[in-house]
Amino acid sequence: MTERRAVAPTVGRPGTGDLLRRLELTITRRLDGILHGDYQGLLPGPGSEPGEARPYQAGDDVRLIDWNVTARTGDPHVRMPVADRELSVWAVVDLSASLAFGTAVCEKRDLAVAAVAAFGHLTARVGNRFGAVVVQPGSTVAVPAGSGRAHLIALLHRVAASPRADGGGPTDLGAALGVCARLARRRGLVVVVSDFVGVPGWERPLRVLAARHDVVAVEVLDPRELELPNVGVLALVDPETGRRLEVQTANAALRARYAEAAARQRDDHRRALRSAGADHLVLRTDRDWLADLVSFVLDRRRRRMAAAVPARRP
Repeated sequence: MTERRAVAPTVGRPGTGDLLRRLELTITRRLDGILHGDYQGLLPGPGSEPGEARPYQAGDDVRLIDWNVTARTGDPHVRMPVADRELSVWAVVDLSASLAFGTAVCEKRDLAVAAVAAFGHLTARVGNRFGAVVVQPGSTVAVPAGSGRAHLIALLHRVAASPRADGGGPTDLGAALGVCARLARRRGLVVVVSDFVGVPGWERPLRVLAARHDVVAVEVLDPRELELPNVGVLALVDPETGRRLEVQTANAALRARYAEAAARQRDDHRRALRSAGADHLVLRTDRDWLADLVSFVLDRRRRRMAAAVPARRP
């Protein structure tokens, strides 16, 4: 039996509309039913709207105590939140020049657009609002949040049709996260899609976002960023600065140092994202990205369900 793999289409080129429709069909076929009737799969907890107050019970979160009611009655009361029926979702999309790179089945840029489309279709099908902040070298563009399939398709087309950043320097992901924090006033879900290679300092703005919103960090990778192949003299060009460097990949020690440095960078990113309170999803250009996304969503659901079950007392 032939293995079916989800391949991100090469978007942002002629025929973008047809490619986005094909991408939508692929996503809906593979993800149909994953979140049907489930508001806990991607939602940030039980809700943000205050509900009715009731007497405090052992095991209740002390942060939910309503001090006004407690003062009036003399007994501790909590005000349980009501589950939100409309979710505000924002995608922060990094389209730096470093994403215009790929040595497997697609470029990292294509994978980034596919990830935004997947989260968009996952959340927009139940009437939620979806917006985006697109960051490129020297510019940050915000697409207002809206609901409905027509809005989502228009948003994805705008993201996919963004000019390719050939040079121009790195992107400022931290500034884009700050823009998203100002736009996303209501508590919701923020999906950050990037390779996290650019202007340093995005950790603190991400931590600020995660303090109020549920944050998913999608890191897009290519296998050649993790290790060099043994192909002799290889000309490398930095897509953000245009600097050119020739390296002798037949040197085993050089390949080992490169792999070690790449592993340290990945570990630094992993620790920074975990410290900020964001869930970390890695998508690679040489893997079935949709299968990885499905595994991530299902694992996220299991963890949330386990956390929602109160611990039994001995």
